[in-house]
Amino acid sequence: MLSFTNDYSEGAHPRILERFAETNMEQLPGYGCDRYTESAAKKIREACGAPEADVWFLTGGTQTNQTVIDAVTPPYAGVVAASSGHVNVHEAGAIEHTGHKVLTLPEHDGKVDASELDQYCKDFYADANYEHMVFPGTLYISHPTEYGTLYSKTELEALAAVCHRYELAFFLDGARLGYGLSAEGTDVTLEDIARLTDVFYIGGTKVGALCGEAVVFPKGNSPKHFLTLIKQHGALLAKGWLTGLQFDTLFTDGLYLDIARNANDKANQIRKALVSNGYELAYENPTNQIMVNMDTATVERLSKDVEMGFMRKVDDRHTIMRLCTSWATTQEHTDQLIALL
Repeated sequence: MLSFTNDYSEGAHPRILERFAETNMEQLPGYGCDRYTESAAKKIREACGAPEADVWFLTGGTQTNQTVIDAVTPPYAGVVAASSGHVNVHEAGAIEHTGHKVLTLPEHDGKVDASELDQYCKDFYADANYEHMVFPGTLYISHPTEYGTLYSKTELEALAAVCHRYELAFFLDGARLGYGLSAEGTDVTLEDIARLTDVFYIGGTKVGALCGEAVVFPKGNSPKHFLTLIKQHGALLAKGWLTGLQFDTLFTDGLYLDIARNANDKANQIRKALVSNGYELAYENPTNQIMVNMDTATVERLSKDVEMGFMRKVDDRHTIMRLCTSWATTQEHTDQLIALL
């Protein structure tokens, strides 16, 4: 079977495994107080152009979203997200479990519109009973979105302006950030994200690491005792060097973006083949997630040889399926998939 289900099916980039082997018998302090974690944080600050940034390493995406949102959102407030946003759809109520309601806005190709966010906040404060309601406290977006689409720099700037106007924390989920930053045609850089957001994270789990995400508070604006909050949410490793060493490797010699480009390149080849074979793409995007509308017969035929991801039913005869490439997708597997289309 060919696997195009997700971008975390494989283990880790070989260079990470090599460094694990090289350092395996070293005795290092725990909880991220080691030299590899310190080196990784320094490299991330440099890549972000944010010398004052606080950098923290957590275990996985759901733990990161839950910990960050709980830390930056007032206890009387909720988090605003697109209706298709990961925290609303695919996190099993993890955000609500911490006491923060997810407040949804319509999605536009997976994205939040700044004018709609502004109107939402304006209407909230215009309500004479707003003290009895769940305040908008944090804006959550992901880049790329659940559909692999990207925000432009102009769109991020507009969202940041609304957040500033209404004192919302601006949080960007970067679980697949490498694929967004390395996509053809994007005008958003890591420096832009650091400049415009209050907190974001650089995904490792889906971009070449065994596990782990790097949370960045770009203005040195971490909540008080954030390490304690990470531990309370079960997202702190005693062997903290395991994540530190991985990000130190990913941010050496441009490895992080180089391997992400591989996924985007393979996805673009598959997209072209799908279009030339008469398939309908559900969303146009330049990243590693391909959303394609398939009839039932096609899903059944391809599923004999290809593992795909289910997104949603369109009607009784059609389903949006996801074909997802990764940092490790080979040209051989790409060619085999294209031949099956």
